[in-house]
Amino acid sequence: MNEPAPQLAEDSLGNDYQADPLGNDYQNDPPTLSATLTIKNRLGLHARAAGKLVEAAGRFKSRVLLVKDDAEADIRSIVSLISLGCPYNTEVVLLATGPDAPQALAALTDIIDNRFGEA
Repeated sequence: MNEPAPQLAEDSLGNDYQADPLGNDYQNDPPTLSATLTIKNRLGLHARAAGKLVEAAGRFKSRVLLVKDDAEADIRSIVSLISLGCPYNTEVVLLATGPDAPQALAALTDIIDNRFGEA
């Protein structure tokens, strides 16, 4: 079956952007917030640790990305997170945009800073 083409919307400046599949309109949200963090647990960002981020992100409406070097991953995708390849001592940046971005950023930062609850 053919999937429908992504819907494009137009912001107030006349620029096209792809509409969010969940119906969220990020164009009218406050600016993106960021936090630079270091992966401190010795196993790095593995499947169980990534799962904790995905679970926590599901409680928020904001869009959150995890950035390593020039690559980025949607925090709601465990496969995307693991594919970044973040071993111990990797510096990453969390970017959050949306209505509850400060809360999302704080919760996800806490998980990473506390080594995903691992030693």
